[in-house]
Amino acid sequence: MRASVLYDAPGPRGRRRNLVLTVLFAVLLVVLAYLGYRKFDEKGQFDAALWEPFLRADVWVNLILPGLWNTLSAAATAALIAVPFGFVFGMARLSEHVWIRIPAGAIVEFFRAIPLLIMIFFAQYGGSAVFGLTVTSFSAVVFGLVMYNGSVLAEIVRAGISSLPRGQTEAALAVGLRKSQAMRLILLPQAVTAMMPAIVSQLVVLLKDTALGFIVAYEDLLNAGARILPSNFRNLIPSVIVMALIYILINVAVGQVATWLEKRSRRSRKTTAKPVAPPDSVTAPATL
Repeated sequence: MRASVLYDAPGPRGRRRNLVLTVLFAVLLVVLAYLGYRKFDEKGQFDAALWEPFLRADVWVNLILPGLWNTLSAAATAALIAVPFGFVFGMARLSEHVWIRIPAGAIVEFFRAIPLLIMIFFAQYGGSAVFGLTVTSFSAVVFGLVMYNGSVLAEIVRAGISSLPRGQTEAALAVGLRKSQAMRLILLPQAVTAMMPAIVSQLVVLLKDTALGFIVAYEDLLNAGARILPSNFRNLIPSVIVMALIYILINVAVGQVATWLEKRSRRSRKTTAKPVAPPDSVTAPATL
């Protein structure tokens, strides 16, 4: 079976159970799809005129692809900032220094508790009303994504490092490593593998959350599919379906990249420890 970074491979009984459930849900899905098709057909949602805009090159070049580029740009920028943010604040929450641990915990808990939509809205309008700054919709979306998802990633990092056995830290300190060296050389390489499924899931959430830029008129994929296209061609349902398929393809690609990275990290894992000699090869000490 092909290994996946998002779940552990099931055993024989689990595979049989999954097969039965898959068949049952497949039948249910077919029935629901047929009922949905009947309703859509009755409402005329499959008329060729509603789907014809997606066969035109100018619609893709002028509307859909620019919206897709804006979505990916915001997601990539936010991810590049949120991941280091999460690692820094996650490790800061584990610090023995109170003056580091308490402020880091307060920041993480504060931004985790605020809805992302409010942060985007406040960054856009509060930045100009309170601080007199000119905040673009791109900056507002990235700010909200970084602060919220970075705080969630900080908790993932803290939980991943805390899940490792305490004896590993004690052993690293016993051989003369400093705490920073133990964290960098011993704990983080193991914790990253354990955290990978949660990190990937959060990055998928981050990508989907770019759609909340709709509130500040950010010209992303959802804005193109749910506002501009329907206003021009009166095809809201077909437009939303096409946009959803694009989101699904992007998220599947993110999952595939994560699986490749996880496999690559396992293949490149090395150790400098020498093999332990078998018991029979141990030479008994000479007796006088």
